[in-house]
Amino acid sequence: MPALEKPDKPLTTTMKWRFPSVHPEGRKFLVIAGAATFFAWLLDWEFITFLLVGLSIWVAAFFRDPIRTTPRGANFVVAPADGLITMIEKVPAPPELGGPDGLGDGETTRVSIFMSVFDVHINRSPITGRIRRITYVPGKFLNADLDKASEDNERQHFLVEGADGVKIGFTQIAGMVARRILSFVREGDAIEAGQRVGLIRFGSRVDVYLPPGTGPRVIIGQRSIGGETILAEIGTDPHLAGNSQ
Repeated sequence: MPALEKPDKPLTTTMKWRFPSVHPEGRKFLVIAGAATFFAWLLDWEFITFLLVGLSIWVAAFFRDPIRTTPRGANFVVAPADGLITMIEKVPAPPELGGPDGLGDGETTRVSIFMSVFDVHINRSPITGRIRRITYVPGKFLNADLDKASEDNERQHFLVEGADGVKIGFTQIAGMVARRILSFVREGDAIEAGQRVGLIRFGSRVDVYLPPGTGPRVIIGQRSIGGETILAEIGTDPHLAGNSQ
């Protein structure tokens, strides 16, 4: 009599909430804020101590690095950032991402995600693949919510190529308060969808450039969760519409 086959192990298990850790990039700022708070307390500067406690809490919150669960799907494009979907437009790819070895010279659909100073600022890869290009461009520090910020502001472009050859571009854009763009990966690195790739300090925007024939599964006014929200499915264009209320 053949042995009974054991059922496959479930893909998911129970998940408990945990307090988000602080990313290593932010720990030095937290130590500085904590030390200033301690000295203000020693000097009995009550009002200043109160303000510095609030500043320390904000620094810890800004650099929080929560665990994210990324949906599996060969054609999924996940959001690289937390924030508000502020623009969805048909535009030519930036020169740093275009060309025959990039996104081409035609129009692409750009989805812009604005990160306020209260959002998580860890950025993640939208697809699984290999980083073909990273280009840093110095620039201004205009309001990241403006359309021209994608051309005038300090920014860093990423081009990721999936196993099927489809390329996705995304851009970290510094804002009025942001003064540094950090990258955790290098050209040639293999990365997973949802993997941490960078950070922007403090308040900024990320643009995602979808390939031709692919439309967004989000609409303006929605909020995205980096590494979890499905922005698009390659090869489909659902033509979504909605209203704010």
